[in-house]
Formats: sequence, structure tokens, C-alpha cells
Amino acid sequence: MTNRTLDIAVTGCAAISAAGVGAAALREAVDAGTPCLTPVPAELLGEPGHYWGKADAFRAADFMPPLKARKFDRSSLLATVTAGLALQDAGATPAALGATRIGIALGCGFGGIANSVEFLSGYFSAGIDGLVPMLFPNTVANAPASNASIEHGLKGPNVTQVQRFCSAETALQMACRFLAEGRADVMLAGGVDELNAPVMQGFHAMGQLRRYAHGFGEGCGILVLERRDHAERRGTAIRGTIDEIRTIGFIPEEHCAAGTDRLLGATAPELLSLSGTAPEWPPVANIFPAVRRLAVGPLVGRSLAMGGLAMVSLLLLLAPGQRGLHLAASPEGPYFGIDFTGGGPV
Repeated sequence: MTNRTLDIAVTGCAAISAAGVGAAALREAVDAGTPCLTPVPAELLGEPGHYWGKADAFRAADFMPPLKARKFDRSSLLATVTAGLALQDAGATPAALGATRIGIALGCGFGGIANSVEFLSGYFSAGIDGLVPMLFPNTVANAPASNASIEHGLKGPNVTQVQRFCSAETALQMACRFLAEGRADVMLAGGVDELNAPVMQGFHAMGQLRRYAHGFGEGCGILVLERRDHAERRGTAIRGTIDEIRTIGFIPEEHCAAGTDRLLGATAPELLSLSGTAPEWPPVANIFPAVRRLAVGPLVGRSLAMGGLAMVSLLLLLAPGQRGLHLAASPEGPYFGIDFTGGGPV
């Protein structure tokens, strides 16, 4: 599928990651190529030598009262705070733009998995009497987008996508579709995932820490999207544009070359972003050798929805008029090729 002439403006962005709180911290780490992963305590996995990307600098209490923060799972905290920072960056408030015209589409791999572990542990240890009803609302994957909407008063479309390593890209595609169809004027789009000991122990038990989950991370990256005409009417700065989205659900091995050509687009990029399993995908391993590559996974850790942080990174490093290509892949699909162009003030 190809969505052409989208002309979607990106008017704001925000990020929380192992690099720190805020997009500036992420940009600094990606620009410098500085890994932010730290050793996983040996006692956690029973062996040393593993690394993870924990967003240790993030403290919910810096953004909301502790009693309110206690109601949220960590994914919801990351999404709610990042959404607020992104709206602030774009100068977009529900009061000024209309709450029903602002929505959110968020990719999320596991949701509030710490809450899920606690909820199910109660059931497995004490049966139905061990269930804690207060935990359940934050055990589902759509809790982060819903909590962010409630907290910021967003009453437009609210969608959560779980699409393996392309969860954030799938959410971005749906957000652009909502804007193109006139179902919203402003959409927040990106991805969020949390990281904790049970996740690492689970992947360790499945032998995944040396494969796709190597250097697992957490964080949230969100872009604020608008149709260009809407952004121009309200006179906000345009950080960049999303020009075309190309996606393929599955590429059989015998059609790998043809599938890759469809994802790459018509012209070579000036900046290449790789997310999910794209960096290990043989067809793109040596493609565009003269083009600078960005891969946030080795720097802040990998997760199913880390495409949000990757797309924020690409946008932050694009100069005005510079073309960027974001390639994302999951082992069994889908695959995405998304064209960005760096922008400047209106």
C-alpha cells in the first residue's frame, strides 16, 4: 500500500528514553552516537553481560502529583507526559483547537506489563480473591493512549496499534489517514513501551536476549501531525512533513529485492533511519552506503514500539528541505518506508 502526496506537517515532537527526558536529550545521544544502555544487574537474570535502556531519569512526580501518578501504569505515565510535552512543543491546546478535533494513535507492544504481572500473580496465588480490580484497567495495551487522552482532554480519535516492531509506524499511518479524511485536525502519533524485570526474565527464558530483544529498552516518542493547511492557518512552525508512506504486510524471500525497491521510494534519501529489525535485514544492510544512518536501538534500546523514538530522532536531525527515509521492519512483517522532509518556519 502507498499513501502518496500526504502533505502532513509535523508541528511538534517529544521523547522520553534512556537518553533522558525531552527530545533534546534524545537528539544529543543520537547525534553523538552515544550508547545509553546500562548493564542489567547480574542477579536479575542469573548471569552478567546483558544491557538495557531504562528511562531512569524520568520521574512522574516532576509532572503530576504522586497520588495521581499512582493510578497509572508506567507505559501510561510515559505516554501521558510525552503527549503533554509534544502538545506544548506544537503550541496545540484542546481549548484553542477544539478537543474533539485532537486525537491520538499510539503503538504499544505490551501495555502496562508490570500491572499485568501483579494482577495475574494475585490470581495465580490466591485465585479470584487475589484479583485487584484497580489494576485491571491499566493491564491492557490501549491504556496509555486512553490515559493520555483523559489527562489532556483529547476527545478526537483514539487508537492503539500492536504490530510487533512496526507498532509506532502503523499508528502513524492511521493518524495520517484520520487527518487526510478530515476526522481530526491534529493527531498525536508514536509509540510507547515500558521495561521491567519480568520482561527481561521472560525474554531470557525464551532465549531472546541474544536475538531480537538484545539491548531491550523503554520510552515514548510522539509526533504532532496536522494537515499542512491547518498548520499554516494557525501560523505554527512546521518542523517537517510526511510525504509518503509505503507499507508491505509480508515480503516472501523470493520477492525480497522487489519488495525492498517498493519500500525505498523514487529518490535516495539524505538521511536514513532504521528501526525494528531493519538494521539486520540483509537487503538494506549495505544500501545507500554514502548516506548517514540513524539506528536508535543500539543507543537507547529496542522495543516493539521504539519506532516512535526513531521517527522523532530522524525529524530532529533533518535540516530544512533535507529528505529523510525511515525504514522499519518486523521479522514476519509488516515493513514500512516513510518519507520525511525537514521543514522550517511557515
